[in-house]
Amino acid sequence: MSLTPVLEKKLLVVAAVALWLPLTAFGVSVLWRYSTTPGRAAEPPAKWPFHAPISRTTGRSTLLLFAHPECECSSASLSELGVLLAQAGGSVEADVFFTLPASQAIAWRKSKLFSQARAIPGVRVFEDPESRVAQQFGAYTSGQTLLYDAAGRLLFEGGITAFRGHAGDNAGRTVITALLQKKISRPEKLPIATPVFGCSLRGE
Repeated sequence: MSLTPVLEKKLLVVAAVALWLPLTAFGVSVLWRYSTTPGRAAEPPAKWPFHAPISRTTGRSTLLLFAHPECECSSASLSELGVLLAQAGGSVEADVFFTLPASQAIAWRKSKLFSQARAIPGVRVFEDPESRVAQQFGAYTSGQTLLYDAAGRLLFEGGITAFRGHAGDNAGRTVITALLQKKISRPEKLPIATPVFGCSLRGE
């Protein structure tokens, strides 16, 4: 018995949906895994390096954020940095370093992330040719954030987003804010660390 055109159409729709659902589920699973897989953790010095390329402001903590100019995920990190500094009330010096390989320096300087970072009140923005500063501070992943206290002691290392490209409440921002507001006065273990989500700063 031959199928009617209407029935054939319904069967085709059912077959298409049956194929589409697992493919969609697989795609979502892959995307979620990518979004929630952290990058390589930093290996920063426990004390502020004597030969650091920037000086610390006496009596203030120093926050460093290392970013890849072409890492779209790091836009969320910069957004969180803005929120963090607004809550810090001027108690911290904030510096953002953008990695710039010689072969891409001209193009990457035009990245919108540079403009986003410069628009954050109180932030100093630096170019980091060949990731030299990132290497000195042991940073591997875009979005890597380090907080040193007024004495140059490392208090925090990690990311300030919950996962890739996600702006919103997260452990890193909460911890840094608590440290700056003296709500965590004597952590049992230093530095406090959180995962960092972003692209590699070193092309690895």
